[in-house]
Amino acid sequence: MSATQDIRALTPPDVAARKGGVPLVCLTAYTTPVAKIVDPHCDIVLVGDSVGMVLHGLPSTLSVSLDMMIMHGQAVRRGLARALMIVDMPFGSYEESPEQAFRNAARLMAETGCAAVKLEGGEGMAGTIRFLTSRGIPVMAHIGLTPQAVNTFGGYKVQGRGEASERIVRDAIAIAEAGAFSVVLEKVPEQLARRITADIAIPTIGIGASAACDGQILVVDDMLGMFTDFRPKFVKRYAELGQAASVAIAGYARDVRERRFPAAEHVFGDIPKALAGGAAA
Repeated sequence: MSATQDIRALTPPDVAARKGGVPLVCLTAYTTPVAKIVDPHCDIVLVGDSVGMVLHGLPSTLSVSLDMMIMHGQAVRRGLARALMIVDMPFGSYEESPEQAFRNAARLMAETGCAAVKLEGGEGMAGTIRFLTSRGIPVMAHIGLTPQAVNTFGGYKVQGRGEASERIVRDAIAIAEAGAFSVVLEKVPEQLARRITADIAIPTIGIGASAACDGQILVVDDMLGMFTDFRPKFVKRYAELGQAASVAIAGYARDVRERRFPAAEHVFGDIPKALAGGAAA
């Protein structure tokens, strides 16, 4: 039996039970190697539709397809042993009706092996969340700044300031009552995030919210500093891998151009003459 077979993967009820406890650690992953790296440290690994911007160079998440999410979900699943894997439902795959949402969520779960799906929206999605959860599909909700609605918001702006805070509170209450087992709060004022965390019975996962949330999530490429020209206020960089990679690649390029690579230790010797002639004989 392999070491990974001895490890029990976390489940949606495990995550729900962490409300008010040790904060949940969450990161995104889109590939098998990254999934293997984050798995020992994370409670939740999200295959986010941010993959469209991070790996595919798209201007937003709106062009991400269900097939794209399935492909990356399958890759991440191969790298996980412990963390709860959640896959984003992409734009256009669930908004039309609860029935459409169920068909696509069921396909995501069947083809990726994920334990739950995530969808964006508050009060307007409560009926869909209730429809899914009553049919065996665990749902993580996402309110506040919902990137799939970036055109409606007029950009990636903070949500819930002033009188708008009551709308976000209603969203949180509605999705909790509908059966979501957790909710992402993105880019909302800290006091609002604290209020919602105190008021609802399911864990809140903050991104650009508050340390008072029941957990935190970041895009793994952001916190590792893979992009030198992208520095959101809510991201703490724990490394500068983009800069380190640039230095390493520049060194490789110099060595190739100056014929220092490959060196003797990187190439193979000649075939002994006896062996080379033996075949002909």
